[in-house]
Amino acid sequence: MVWDDLAEAMRRLLPERDYDSINLGHIAARAGLARNTLYNYARDKSALVLALTERAGRPAVERVAAIAARSADPAAERMREIIVVVLEAFRDPIMQLMFRPGSEPAAAEAPKGPDSPFHAIVVEVEDVVRAGIARGEFHDAGDVHLTVELLSGVMRAGAERIGRDPAAFAATVHAAREIVLASLTRRPG
Repeated sequence: MVWDDLAEAMRRLLPERDYDSINLGHIAARAGLARNTLYNYARDKSALVLALTERAGRPAVERVAAIAARSADPAAERMREIIVVVLEAFRDPIMQLMFRPGSEPAAAEAPKGPDSPFHAIVVEVEDVVRAGIARGEFHDAGDVHLTVELLSGVMRAGAERIGRDPAAFAATVHAAREIVLASLTRRPG
């Protein structure tokens, strides 16, 4: 419950204050905690933001895993759904903090590779791509990991766009689907 209160405090503070001006005292007060109590949850604002983004991202990780596990479904259909799930997650202002430019970006401090909180999404997407290649739905681009890593740039750009312009969600999902699937889908001849 405290984590939920901390996330809600941050969500309410972000429209009111510039991120850099928010401190742990503001967050603790908005969450109804003593500032010293907040240190039981995070050593500083960057660590708190990282923990909050990890928690906010868990439902997306679980949903992507469930979609990817539907191995009887076409890979393209699963990829379309995964794109929506990931971009929906970035409608949350907490998730948008991952892309904050400046002095304390959560993404810069997040562990990379297998220790990343979102590595499970990458692994699931790689599995869907491999399944699509094996079934002839997707062309074999060679290095699946590199392909997914490059396509994650499309998703990041989409997530950043949604953060700047929430009304662009539907158009962004459409464009991301078009770009990702055009990159993967086997072309005749």
